[in-house]
Amino acid sequence: MTAINKKVLSEIVADEHSLTKKEASAIIDLIFDTISNTLKNGDQVEISGFGKFEIRERAARTGINPHTKEKIQIEASRTPAFRPSKNLKESVK
Repeated sequence: MTAINKKVLSEIVADEHSLTKKEASAIIDLIFDTISNTLKNGDQVEISGFGKFEIRERAARTGINPHTKEKIQIEASRTPAFRPSKNLKESVK
């Protein structure tokens, strides 16, 4: 099983579209930055046929420190989440 990282993704885009690796990397950076900035603003990104990136709110809660067994208060937080589209789910099966 091979993992695809940003470098490999840039090489694939460069090969498929006759771009330099630097140009392809700039395009991928722009896409990732746009997704990140959209999520920072509290909006969601929906890519048809792929999925939806969104921010999920986690409420404040009480947790337990595993080392001391002491109760601690965990603050509310926001975390990015991805929900795959039906098409993506079907293609992976």
